[in-house]
Amino acid sequence: MDRQHYYQLMQGEGELDYEVYLQTQRLLTCQKPYDEFCNRDELMFQIVHQVQELWMKLIGFTLLEIDDFLAEQHTNRVLTLFGRVYKLQQQMINGLSILETMSPKEYQVIRLQLGNGSGQESPGFRSLLKMAPQLWKSYEQYYLKPSKLSIEQVYDSAYSHDDAYVIAESLAEFDEQFRLFRFRHLLLIERSIGLGAKSLKGRSVGLLEKGVQHYFYPALWEIRNQMTDSWGGEYGVKRPSISDGES
Repeated sequence: MDRQHYYQLMQGEGELDYEVYLQTQRLLTCQKPYDEFCNRDELMFQIVHQVQELWMKLIGFTLLEIDDFLAEQHTNRVLTLFGRVYKLQQQMINGLSILETMSPKEYQVIRLQLGNGSGQESPGFRSLLKMAPQLWKSYEQYYLKPSKLSIEQVYDSAYSHDDAYVIAESLAEFDEQFRLFRFRHLLLIERSIGLGAKSLKGRSVGLLEKGVQHYFYPALWEIRNQMTDSWGGEYGVKRPSISDGES
C-alpha cells in the first residue's frame, strides 16, 4: 500500500460539516507526524492516553453537573449522571487493555520519549482527585445535615433506602470504580516495566501502590465494618452450621 496516500486519507480534508464540527483537522494532528514515531506502537500509546484525558475531561464536567444537582436535591438527575460516570470509568479501565498489546521491549523505547513524565501528571487525573472530596461536602450539606442524619442512620438504625442512601451508594460506586482504574493501571505498569525494578523504587510505582489503597469516602466503607461487627456481636462471630441440621 502507498502509506503516504493512506496517511493523508486518514487525516481527511477538514471541509465537510462532520469534520468542521468535530475539528478533526486539529484532533488528528494532536499526535506525532508518522515519520517521527520512535516505533510502530507509539501512535497507539499516544492515542490511548489522549483518549483517557478526554474521558476524564467528560467525567470532570459531569461531576460538576452532579454537584449542582446535589445542591438542588434533584436525586434522579444525580443518579442518572452517576450512571454516565460509571460507563466512562469502565471505558477508561477497558482502554488500558489496548496497551497490553505492546511488548515490554517496545515500551522501553517509547518510555524514553516521555522524559520524566508519568500518569501522575495527568491534568484530568489530578482534577478528579480534587473534585471527589467536594462531592462529599455537598452530600453532607444537602442530604445529611438538613435531616440531621449520620451515615450510621442512613445505612443501619434508620435505614429506609431513601435518597440519602442511594446517593451514598452512588458515591461508593464512583469510589470503587476509581480504585479499580488505579489497580488496573498498576497491573499494566507491572506488565510493562515490572514493579520491583531497582530503578523504580521510591518513585512513581510507590505512588501508584499507595494510590490503590486510597478511599475517597472512607466513611462509606467503614460503616460496613461497623455493621458487620455489630451483627457479629449480636448473633455470634461463629454461627451454627446448617449442614449439621442445627438452627
